[in-house]
Amino acid sequence: MERLKVRLNKPEAMIFDMDGTLFKTETLLLPVFHQLFDRLREEKLYEGETPSEELMLSCLGMLLEDIWRKVIPNHGEAVHRRADELLLELELDGLKRLDTELYPRVAETLEQLNRRGVRLFVASNGLEHYVKGVADAHGVLPFFEGLYSAGEYKTATKVDLVKLLMDNHQIGSAWMVGDRSSDVEAGKKNGQTVIGCAYAGFGQGQELAGADVLIRSFEELIALYEEAEEA
Repeated sequence: MERLKVRLNKPEAMIFDMDGTLFKTETLLLPVFHQLFDRLREEKLYEGETPSEELMLSCLGMLLEDIWRKVIPNHGEAVHRRADELLLELELDGLKRLDTELYPRVAETLEQLNRRGVRLFVASNGLEHYVKGVADAHGVLPFFEGLYSAGEYKTATKVDLVKLLMDNHQIGSAWMVGDRSSDVEAGKKNGQTVIGCAYAGFGQGQELAGADVLIRSFEELIALYEEAEEA
């Protein structure tokens, strides 16, 4: 792990991003992405080649409306909303059919943190049934006190989503754990410690600038928590 600032305090809660933090999203997204554009072509809503996988992966962590503006910018709101519907349908089906993966030792680490009394949450810019579906499909749903998604709460930014989560659950101190600049911003603007996940590789350049610690594997959270000082 790479320490950027010293002396972390033990948090009462940890708030996790989903894609690129807990879930190895490309194991689901890439096959679904191709299916989605096949369906859009069948429905005469899209013509031409499927956009690149690299482009789609670069959008992970964004709100869906922002993803479609970047991936299919020359199509209108109706096509974008149909893409939302298809994405959710295909993702939920894919969670049943495909061999999708969490990152190594995510389930074991969440279980250990839970045993230590850390309150665990998810804050994701994804759709509600997708976020809950991933956690359920991989057996980690029971570890979480709450799973918050922009799709469910209609928040404009992850800053707003994390604030809502913290207010609703009366959380005073938390570690925001994620892999994108939106996670760093959400943690910092809510006055919390940020743990940057540098193992997914979706972030570009300065994506995790401002994080308090960078971790290279998820299980490093246990050592970080053990070494942190009592608040």
